[in-house]
Amino acid sequence: MSGKIRKNIQLGMKVMIVEKHNQKTGELTEGTVAKILTNSSSHPHGIKVRLDSRKVGRVQKILQSS
Repeated sequence: MSGKIRKNIQLGMKVMIVEKHNQKTGELTEGTVAKILTNSSSHPHGIKVRLDSRKVGRVQKILQSS
C-alpha cells in the first residue's frame, strides 16, 4: 500500500515516516499514527501524520494495518 494515498492510512497503523529535518538524509522513524494531518486525498511526497510519540512527518512505508 502506498503512503501517498490518504485512504490507505488509518489511525493506529504502524508506519515509517520521514521528518522534515531528515528529508535530505532519508532517515525514517517508526511509530503508530495518532492523527492524519493532510486533508487532500493524496500527496506526492506522502501523507503527513502525527505519531503517538508526537513526531510529525510524511508516510514513506506502511508496516501493518490496525
